Amino acid sequence: MEAEPKGWDRRLGFRKLYPRIDLPTQIVERVSLGATEDHKPNRLIWGDNLHVMRSIPNNTVDLIYIDPPFFSGRNYNVLWGDDNELRSFNDIWEGGLDGYLVWLNARLYEMKRILKPTGSIYVHCDWHASHYIKVEMDKIFGYTSFKNEIIWYYKNASRSKKQFAKSHDIILWYTKNPKQFIFNREQILVPYESGMTAWRYAKKGEEPPPGKTPDDVITLPSLNTMDKERIGYPTQKPEKLINWIIKASSNKGGVVLDCFVGGGTTASVAQKLGRRFIVCDQSRVAVAVTAERLKQESITLELGEEPRPDFTVEQWGIYEADRLSLMPLDDFRRFVLTCYGARPGDSGPIHGWRNQMPIWVGMPRLDSQTTAQDVTEFANAIRRTEQYRQSNLRNGEMLAWGFRRDATEAAEQLRKLEKVDVNFVSLAQIQIGDDRFRAHIIKHSTDRADYGDFLTFVRPPVVSVGWKTLGGKSVVFDASESAVVNPGAEIINVQWDFNHNGDRFTATPGYSFQRDINKALRVTHKFDKARKYGVACRVQDSMGGEGMWSGEVEVT
Repeated sequence: MEAEPKGWDRRLGFRKLYPRIDLPTQIVERVSLGATEDHKPNRLIWGDNLHVMRSIPNNTVDLIYIDPPFFSGRNYNVLWGDDNELRSFNDIWEGGLDGYLVWLNARLYEMKRILKPTGSIYVHCDWHASHYIKVEMDKIFGYTSFKNEIIWYYKNASRSKKQFAKSHDIILWYTKNPKQFIFNREQILVPYESGMTAWRYAKKGEEPPPGKTPDDVITLPSLNTMDKERIGYPTQKPEKLINWIIKASSNKGGVVLDCFVGGGTTASVAQKLGRRFIVCDQSRVAVAVTAERLKQESITLELGEEPRPDFTVEQWGIYEADRLSLMPLDDFRRFVLTCYGARPGDSGPIHGWRNQMPIWVGMPRLDSQTTAQDVTEFANAIRRTEQYRQSNLRNGEMLAWGFRRDATEAAEQLRKLEKVDVNFVSLAQIQIGDDRFRAHIIKHSTDRADYGDFLTFVRPPVVSVGWKTLGGKSVVFDASESAVVNPGAEIINVQWDFNHNGDRFTATPGYSFQRDINKALRVTHKFDKARKYGVACRVQDSMGGEGMWSGEVEVT
């Protein structure tokens, strides 16, 4: 770095303000889009993008495009209504412009680390902070790595009476290496503006070149309400714009990262162009909408198009407890140990170690209860360790969803032996998800980073759907009796699948994201034919819980 960017600490870097915390991702769905080859799936991740990127290895991404929140006002950037989104925007705006730049710098630093030596990054911004962002990027990437300030001119229809009308955005293009980088000029050539060029070559008896390198001003209308690709939120960018960037700075099979994916435009364009993608967003609704967009596009492939690779839907930092309860026992225990900052242990009642502390992990089922026998077996296993024989180990920790009364009493009896028996073992009983379980994460919170919501477990809403046939193949569906389970949560999105096959949920176009929740909960749908249809409804709440109902409806 040429100079220290805002927020940088010479000893700890950005980890002083945003300490590193290592948590696993939970795969909640793997979506097959028809490709048959054995491959690593693309990744769609819900979670804080700083920590998601910290889990990505060095030098693994070919191209990064980001459209982060503009420094233009709090309400303008809140699109989905998730608690996670609102918390993140509070972090962004804390401290004004300097605070915004510190927040962005911590992420730009990770982006440089994970870019391949030939990689590029494009940062989409506007007049509010573009010049300040460029100064910071010069420090992080180096001034000589700056390639272009690209202007996206979208011909704003409004006209100001007191100043020049604002009608463009800015995209800053930097490369990791100032001299070696991908630029596929031939894939983005544009026609010459007049026939004079062709005439001059024809006069020489030569074939005119196929086109010229594009200017750094892109004239392209912004999306309007009638555009087919529009999905319903105000900052969505045109696919044509992202197509141009991905073609220019990546090759087929390359990896594209967008950690502010919003409604999924980058993922959509990347997979259409044969690129791999890793995309994430802090909003659970954004991830759900992106997933449905990718599924729907796989259904409408043009004749002759190749099927697309699978993608996984993953969660980082906030986990679905019900899905965890279905995991195989060994996988569940590894997951819990990782969340708790412990490493797996040997076989037997000692399932892991955290520093020098032996750890025991209970069963996956949410209604499972630890017993007195579990306590005794774990205590005896500790007594058989070399550390115990050397009198250095007298403690252990038990992690479980719940503890039966006899288990609590057995642990208490062990603790009482401390005063009268040199062979005592003291066991702490910690419920998965409570404050003691999360203490090692929360302690890393700083003035800039609030980690209070990380490492939490959410439950799905209870989705209840009724319906009434109207005739003429129209049916009214009502999910207003659905109820959230997570304390303090509220329903923020409803998705409908009116041709559900019982296997994979795929939202019907127009029913993936609706800003008016009352209209989303009560919908009228006209079917094509009079017959039985599978129907499903997915509901997301503000804490990240997602529940589904499915049934069969006779349409007349």
